[in-house]
Amino acid sequence: MAKMTLTMAIERYDRHFPFFDGTVTPPDGVDLKVLQVGQSVALRDGKERHGRMLHDGEFDICEFSMSTYLMAKQRDMAITAVPVFPRRLFSQSQMYVHPLSDLWEPKDLIGKRVALSSFQTTLSLLAKGDLKFEYDVAWEDITWCVTTAEKVDFKTKDGVVIEPIGARAELGTLLEKGEIDAFFLPHPPPSVLSGERKARRLFADTRQEELRYYHKYGYYPIMHVIAVRPDLLASEPWLAKAIIDMFAAAKEVSESYYDDPNWSRLAWGRHYVEEERELLPDDLWPLGLAGNRANIERLIEYAFDQNLIEEKFSAERLFAEETLDT
Repeated sequence: MAKMTLTMAIERYDRHFPFFDGTVTPPDGVDLKVLQVGQSVALRDGKERHGRMLHDGEFDICEFSMSTYLMAKQRDMAITAVPVFPRRLFSQSQMYVHPLSDLWEPKDLIGKRVALSSFQTTLSLLAKGDLKFEYDVAWEDITWCVTTAEKVDFKTKDGVVIEPIGARAELGTLLEKGEIDAFFLPHPPPSVLSGERKARRLFADTRQEELRYYHKYGYYPIMHVIAVRPDLLASEPWLAKAIIDMFAAAKEVSESYYDDPNWSRLAWGRHYVEEERELLPDDLWPLGLAGNRANIERLIEYAFDQNLIEEKFSAERLFAEETLDT
């Protein structure tokens, strides 16, 4: 019998190396073509990876924005997922201001202009939600300046100001000129990364703030999910758990990389691993629904509050039926 050929679009994170080097093999009967497709690069017809999956169904399996996925499921768009979450970030590390500003805590952002990639990206969703529910700073009282188009249409909440401001690469200059007061991004603009333009994180001690957040909630916040073409799972329902098993195998392999003190180019890479294991002793990358339920439900609450979805729904609605017991 001929093998079924499937494409999987993912980023080349360390936890995904086993897919690219063949250490993890697909289930019997599957010829898996693993494609390195970045989140914001490798554009095709002006669309990046998430848009190519959502609007064109270009890939069979795809690393996908969690916030966009929540919006798509609430609108019954043709996409589904398995409870695998290959990208996670704390919001606190992604909040940047100018070094000479007097902005040092979330309440200082009230009435300010804050730039985002788009209003609905997962980091934007998380950061705005954390401002309101964790720091008692209403995100509605901030002007949001966005650099990219939204992938799913939504109705802006009454009174909320969202302004398109153009190229993300210019945010360092806009910050320096005072045209924006902050930006929330997982990838600072090139001028900031190079040191040409200056920026600092909002929190004076971001690590301690993230540790506090982690110990309060017990999770490392989800950014991405693994999406799958729904027609594929309808015809091959066994694939849902097979995909989880593949990522579980890749996770186990990638965790072993850091046993070698010189696996990473970072001179103190092994020290960082040991410190993280001491400070964050639990599994930061759990697979399955049960171990991620609280995290998912919080994102649903944030999305509803921000008018990205029109109703709160159960976490079970998000995933293939075959994975609901995971």
